[in-house]
Amino acid sequence: MRESAASSSPKTHWAEIREAGFVGGMRFLFLVYKFGGAWLFRGLLFFVMLWFFTTRPLARRASLEYLARLYEASGGATPAANWRNSFRHFMSFAETILDKMLACDPNREPPPCLVSGAEHVQPLFDSGRGALMITAHLGNVELCRRLAREHVKVRVTVLMHTQNAQAFNQILRALNPKMEVDILQVANLDIATAALLSERIEAGGLVVIAGDRVPLTPEGATLALPFLGAPAHFPLGPYILAAALGCPVFTLFGVRNADGFTITVRPLAKRIILPRRERQQAVMPYLSAYLAALTEECQKNPLQWFNFFPFWAQPLS
Repeated sequence: MRESAASSSPKTHWAEIREAGFVGGMRFLFLVYKFGGAWLFRGLLFFVMLWFFTTRPLARRASLEYLARLYEASGGATPAANWRNSFRHFMSFAETILDKMLACDPNREPPPCLVSGAEHVQPLFDSGRGALMITAHLGNVELCRRLAREHVKVRVTVLMHTQNAQAFNQILRALNPKMEVDILQVANLDIATAALLSERIEAGGLVVIAGDRVPLTPEGATLALPFLGAPAHFPLGPYILAAALGCPVFTLFGVRNADGFTITVRPLAKRIILPRRERQQAVMPYLSAYLAALTEECQKNPLQWFNFFPFWAQPLS
């Protein structure tokens, strides 16, 4: 059984898609996890995601489009674009919600984790220097933050492009009142926020920002580059922020696997310097390197990239 993978509206901005009951849903799932444990949580997820899968055609079509593009880009090495694999994609997202809860629960040990590329960041930790990490809506960044805090004593600040950042903070604090929850909304990155981030970098902290969501405001700068075979718009904000902070830049991905989790760190630039003129041209090598890393991660972990909205600038033919 197949459904057209073409997007119904390639111009739809991700922020225009109502996050159906996000805050209320997260609070409900938190209560299920708190009083019923992980097993009850996981049991309910199947029915919750089945309901979302059947009642959210835009998200379903976006999933199918992504799977179709990835299947073609990988030469058939990834799951095909059909309803079964699309539902597996939804369920993978649901498991990530549970992973976030587990990562923030002080009563549970973090799962086994392999860190690939640790040699790139260890010199920073040893010298007390900070860095900017560009991630994606792929896998579980919460686990990366917990491991950094517990094992290398590094403070991690996550920048989120969402109006629900404050509510998500409250949910995480309810799981662990002693936990420092550093999630900042970056709909408008003002001077005060930039100064705060600079202070945290100078103090040896890590700042994490996603590079696969365009800005909330229409005037936000973007650049269209090929991704999985077709042009898609990506934000320039992470690279402009990196230039302002004057710090090393890495890509960061934390994904689930059969044995636990794998965190992959790749160096992107020792420092990004952007001229005032032709800024988009100057950003292109860094964005291209980011997209190469993201493509590799998607091919290795095809069901763990979670952008359930029309992503590409043009629909599938």
